[in-house]
Amino acid sequence: MTAQRGRFGRLRQLLLSDYFVLYLTIVMYVSAAIILPRLGRPNTLALPGNIANQFTNIWPLLAVAIGQTFVLIIGGIDLSVGATMGITSVVGGLFMAQTLDAATFDKSPLWGSLISEQGGILLTRFGSNEDAVLIGILVMLLIGLLIGFLNGVAITRFRMAPFMVTLVTLTFFSSFALWLTASRNVSGLPEDFVRLGNGDIVSVFLGPKLESQIARREILPFITYPAVISLGLAFVGQFILSRTVFGRQMMSIGTNPKTSQISGLPSARVVIMVYMFSGFCAAVASILYSARIGFGQPSLGGGNILLDIIGAAVIGGTSLFGGKGSVRGTVLGVAFFVFLANVLNAMQLSPFIIDAVKGGVILIAAFLDVTRTRLLTQEQR
Repeated sequence: MTAQRGRFGRLRQLLLSDYFVLYLTIVMYVSAAIILPRLGRPNTLALPGNIANQFTNIWPLLAVAIGQTFVLIIGGIDLSVGATMGITSVVGGLFMAQTLDAATFDKSPLWGSLISEQGGILLTRFGSNEDAVLIGILVMLLIGLLIGFLNGVAITRFRMAPFMVTLVTLTFFSSFALWLTASRNVSGLPEDFVRLGNGDIVSVFLGPKLESQIARREILPFITYPAVISLGLAFVGQFILSRTVFGRQMMSIGTNPKTSQISGLPSARVVIMVYMFSGFCAAVASILYSARIGFGQPSLGGGNILLDIIGAAVIGGTSLFGGKGSVRGTVLGVAFFVFLANVLNAMQLSPFIIDAVKGGVILIAAFLDVTRTRLLTQEQR
């Protein structure tokens, strides 16, 4: 009986641990690396190049998942992050593009007025602009903030459901991005911008030879721009949640919005700022994704990326009911989802099975969230 209680005690400790998802990720990845050869599949999981690619996949997803974590904590949801990524990607590309193909963009409503064969908006209107990358990035971030502001205002001022508001925003801006570009990708982005998606900071100081070796995959990147940007955003997000009054206000609103409002908290302002932060994070992710693939893409945030974003936050311990979550947990949740996708792809499963497994993982994560909440309530008693 004592041994049984000891086992249950260790299981309880494991479930309540902040690093439960990290342990789960390690066990999953090591187990897959052992099992794959026995299934007759090539074991590429442990290759340094594969691991480096997985970390490359983590950083943009982490950026947008941080914003979603904030929204979930206040008891909301932001379905528009994918559309925000798409519209910011193409608008940024249309500002920065150095050349544009007439046969590709002649059906765009902007062709001949704001964009032409000479390039994007900055080059067409001003002839040349040395700060095109900086201006393009600022425009992308401002659009993300604006979309978040519109979401927040509609939810707080007009008392509309977050699900419905962000669903409408998703539909509108996804369609708007396709209309602006006639459903085409915006190529011809400046090299300085593309470097943000793959560049290694160390190579800047050690010379172009090292940078070319990284580009040819002869050596692995050490400290990349996406890693620094996303981890910096994660540090800021965790600091806001754990060390500021704003973070405590968010938790209070997510736990009991009516009580927070009655007690005098500026609930409307907090909600608007949280949705603006979510839009900002989606724009950061758009910058990293667009720079990585080398062009602006109207469907950038499409597909099942929203499933990955919400799933990563939930598996990291953020409650779908609000009032609980951390950026640290989201970092681990994103890592889990990226490595899970890597394992499933290595098993050569169909995309339908992969999506089904991901959906099942989110369901299990929601169940674990309820279980952890009950265990914590029992301990507090």
